Amino acid sequence: MEASAPNNGGRVDRVSKILGGREQMTDCKEILSMLTSPESDVLREGAYLAGEAHCEDAVPLLVEMLKSSNIGVQEAADNALRMIGGKEAVSGVIPLLQSDEAPVRNGAMDILRALGGKELQLLIPLLKDEDVDLRIFASDILGSAENVMAVAPLCEALLKDPEVNVRYQAAVSLGSLGMPEAAKCLNQAMRDEEWVQYSVIEALAKIGHASSVDAMVKAMSHSSELVVSMIIDALGEMGNVKAVTLLLNRMESSPTALRNKIVKSIVNILGAKLVNLLPKAERENFREYLLVALEDEEIEVQDAAILGLAAMGGDDAAAGIFRIASKLDPDKDQDRLERILGSLSRMGLTEILRTNLQGGDQAKALLAVEALSRVNDPEVETCLVSAFWENQVAVQRSIIFVLARIAGPEAIDFFMDILARHHDGKVLRSAANFLGQKLRHAPAADALFAMLDHQYDDVKEAALDACVAIDGPEMQHRFQQLYQGIDPLKRLMSVYALGKMDASGNIDILKSALEDESPEIRKHALEAVASLCHDSEVWLELLVTRLLDENRDVRQTVVEIMGQCFSAAAIPHLLHALHDDDDWVKVRALEVLGQHKVVDAIPEVVELLEHPNKLVTIRTIECLGSIGGTSAFRALLAVSGSEDYEIMEAAEAAIAKIQDDQEREI
Repeated sequence: MEASAPNNGGRVDRVSKILGGREQMTDCKEILSMLTSPESDVLREGAYLAGEAHCEDAVPLLVEMLKSSNIGVQEAADNALRMIGGKEAVSGVIPLLQSDEAPVRNGAMDILRALGGKELQLLIPLLKDEDVDLRIFASDILGSAENVMAVAPLCEALLKDPEVNVRYQAAVSLGSLGMPEAAKCLNQAMRDEEWVQYSVIEALAKIGHASSVDAMVKAMSHSSELVVSMIIDALGEMGNVKAVTLLLNRMESSPTALRNKIVKSIVNILGAKLVNLLPKAERENFREYLLVALEDEEIEVQDAAILGLAAMGGDDAAAGIFRIASKLDPDKDQDRLERILGSLSRMGLTEILRTNLQGGDQAKALLAVEALSRVNDPEVETCLVSAFWENQVAVQRSIIFVLARIAGPEAIDFFMDILARHHDGKVLRSAANFLGQKLRHAPAADALFAMLDHQYDDVKEAALDACVAIDGPEMQHRFQQLYQGIDPLKRLMSVYALGKMDASGNIDILKSALEDESPEIRKHALEAVASLCHDSEVWLELLVTRLLDENRDVRQTVVEIMGQCFSAAAIPHLLHALHDDDDWVKVRALEVLGQHKVVDAIPEVVELLEHPNKLVTIRTIECLGSIGGTSAFRALLAVSGSEDYEIMEAAEAAIAKIQDDQEREI
């Protein structure tokens, strides 16, 4: 089958020849002639023109085209009929509903769904047709009418049509319309047979009219268990508080499965306000029903019971909820587990959490710690501390992480004991963070400083940051002594720490470090010196000496620091960096000069437009675009015609940036 798009260019030429312009067209004869052509491209063009001209006389031919085996012709006719619309299009398409070919029927229904809402007088009589299928199709189409006038005839079909499938479809369509005017007849249809009740219940849930609550509850007495289950779910979705009392009255007489459904619906309606909104006499009974619902096979019922029990509380409820949580896979059931942990935390420090924290089962202990981490209760800290040494390392890591966040000065002895007795790196890291960065506990200095020799780098880093946080003359003296050693790693830590604690007071060591044999130490010394940029001019003098450093990374660091601590005094040195042997140093210098719009740099920047490294050229173009001004604009204009697409595109973007900046200034 052909499915190619029409040739628009050819269409325009042919139209201009045939019609001499649309404004001269007084009838559709020329278009009708095209619609009888044996050529598919002419048919598509004719359909397009018929739609544009709203040529109603073309409707019969367009309807015939819907039967074509050519998909392109079908689509063209479909689009044209939708554009023409009105009575002619609707009445022309209706007979296709009786076609023996399903694709033709389905296409006709789609068109009528789009157009029928404004031509109901043509569709409504179809609900009385002798052909059952036609009545079903009409009921379906009216569901897309978005017109309140469709409600009454659909209601009549729902209540009076002898064919169950028509009544079923009428209810579905009333639900699609979603108009409250349909509630009355839908309520009456709750006494229909089960197949119709399904669609009626769904429709009522969509409409959500208050009058439907009574009708749905009454229908429970004469409906099958499946229908009753659907009614209960629908009442929960509707969220009408009026349904709660009616549902509560049904609980005692309902079997367990349905009672669990009722529990879910009531929780869905009342939510977290469950305790306050339930009648006092009903609360304890309902709590028992919630506990039973925890054992239901349906996850949604379990989750509703969990939400309800979280509001009502109790150790037995917490135990049931914890049991469900402990069976979940943390990876596959992540979202559900997160919700359940939230429910457990709202119940507070329950006995089940205490027990599992010390029960020996690692997975349950970790779950208990996770729940307790969310509980806002001062006793949580005591509970976690007392359970720490009784657990395996994995649980200890989890406990210490939580304690480091929630504990205060009263936990100092516990954390000091951790430093003295524990050997696990992650545990020690949490303890270092607590004692150093959180509390700045000076008596921990000896233990923390000793951890700089730990075998794990992450522990060393935590200890280093802790020592820096504690600070003080004694701590600085320790690092000053450490710098005198031969171990480059310890000199690196010393330079980092002294730069953070007091760069100005340790300037002599930092100057020495700028000459260190290790490039990493020189880089850290540069960063430490840079912290003085707003307090002293000495920082720039020290940085400049490293622009000749043998290491590319060090020179690059100098340029980046000059950008962070920019001043006019740095400009000559940044211009010097444009001539560095390493292209990445050039690139960083270009970025800094562009960022700070250094107009005086334009002549030297322009020279790099001819650089053999395309990256440097593109960064040069971007720099000129950031600086802006007439000189930069002219230079960019010169390269905008480059044969290299990337360079041309960069130049155009830079020129556009200059123009935008100028417009904003105006």
